[in-house]
Amino acid sequence: MVTKKFQDLTLSALGMGTMRLPVLDGDDTKVDEEKTAEMVAYAMEHGINYYDTAWGYHGGNSELVMGRVLSKYPRNSFYLATKFPGYDLSNMDKVEEIFEKQLEKCQTKYFDFYLFHNVCEINIDAYLDRKYGIYEYLLEQKKNGRIRHLGFSAHGSCEVMERFLKAYGERMEFCQIQLNYIDWSFQDAKAKVELLSKYNIPVWVMEPLRGGKLAKLPEDAERKLKGIRPDEGIPAWAFRFLQSIKGVTMILSGMSNFEQTQDNIKTFETDKPLSDEEMKSLLEVAGGMLHNSLPCTACHYCTSHCPKGLDIPTLIELYNEHNFTGGGFLAPMAVMAMPEEKRPSACVGCRSCEAVCPQQIKISEAMSDFAAKLAANPF
Repeated sequence: MVTKKFQDLTLSALGMGTMRLPVLDGDDTKVDEEKTAEMVAYAMEHGINYYDTAWGYHGGNSELVMGRVLSKYPRNSFYLATKFPGYDLSNMDKVEEIFEKQLEKCQTKYFDFYLFHNVCEINIDAYLDRKYGIYEYLLEQKKNGRIRHLGFSAHGSCEVMERFLKAYGERMEFCQIQLNYIDWSFQDAKAKVELLSKYNIPVWVMEPLRGGKLAKLPEDAERKLKGIRPDEGIPAWAFRFLQSIKGVTMILSGMSNFEQTQDNIKTFETDKPLSDEEMKSLLEVAGGMLHNSLPCTACHYCTSHCPKGLDIPTLIELYNEHNFTGGGFLAPMAVMAMPEEKRPSACVGCRSCEAVCPQQIKISEAMSDFAAKLAANPF
């Protein structure tokens, strides 16, 4: 197992994410504990020493299952991470209650790593509001040894991340972001990596396979990559990409079955970063996968002609994300943070924006489609 140094610790470069554990009868809230225990045993045996869970995973049952499974191992043989669930604004005044319950659920006296969960447009104001005392409480738990290392995860924009860092960055030791070769440009993950580098904060990676989308690619893309590295599996390319990014310390993979666990561990037996030419080829593959996205260049000609004052480039960016992902929570979450009069549903279909769009995008149709999709599957 490839390892990485973090302060005075030696971490496995691959961590086990527990958001997509095997389940019973297709019910996400019913974790198959026997299969999970088998996966953890194999992971432990083959060098994985970092396990990441969260309050909301598997309907609240991930922490419970991982607590029971990991309790069979010496506490100093693994590092455990969980998070304060600030993605739900109703939790903001419950930090002490939730933290104490998490210790109980995970059957531990301390967390090696603890995160502010999902810093984003919806919760940034609340996270920064000192009346909730979240930051102060977590620092106190760190002082008391019940949190060893404090960090945050982020699905928000660079601007949101920078607001958080300006307030709390001095005490943040790591940051978990969605990072893969699709989102390097698609969600501007490159800029997020650069931002964290500016603050000297190491990168923790979530969604390295983009929810499984990068485990199997279109035939022409697979053929191209196989021609470059014949012995490399397609999922391994996603991990090799991350091994090539400076600052990446921990790569979390949400493993759903024993075979995935085996395959991922096999990949991490070696560190094989991409050459410049290989990186170029991989990013070309990523560009090809995004060819159906609306080609907005954020020139903002449209915004000056919109009678409703909509931030059309941002809405198109979110529309592209929603379509590529096939739904998901990122776009609905970002749209929900906007005032109602600035959402895609506010578009009146006047087409004034289309008259000045250099890319000739049918913006009114995109806004109508986006609004319908959000209404059908609200956040």
